[in-house]
Amino acid sequence: MSEQRYSIGKTAEITGLTAHTLRYYDKEGLLPFVERTESGLRSFKEEDLGWLNLIACLKKTGMPIKDIRHYIDLCMLGDSTLGERIEIFKNQKRLVEAQMAELNSFLETLEYKIQYYENMAKAQP
Repeated sequence: MSEQRYSIGKTAEITGLTAHTLRYYDKEGLLPFVERTESGLRSFKEEDLGWLNLIACLKKTGMPIKDIRHYIDLCMLGDSTLGERIEIFKNQKRLVEAQMAELNSFLETLEYKIQYYENMAKAQP
């Protein structure tokens, strides 16, 4: 039984990424694990979908493409790079925690203003 393969269109549908984004990620060196068919078309495996989800996660947390590419390169080098990969994730976690603290501060301001204006609206005759 052969492994399930997905076209770029089907992969885009499954992951929620666009085909354009997938091509861009490939061009930027983020998809060295993706195989090609004899005719040169990208052929995504189930395992590749996990990689794409991780790449999307890192991108959404604000990690630059060059840093994601560095991480992918480290993964391709094997277990000798585990320490550096751990540090990459610890650093990104710190950045996300700082973003969350900032967003929580913004949320508190919004909640205060909502309460303030609701109280003003109730006080009007």
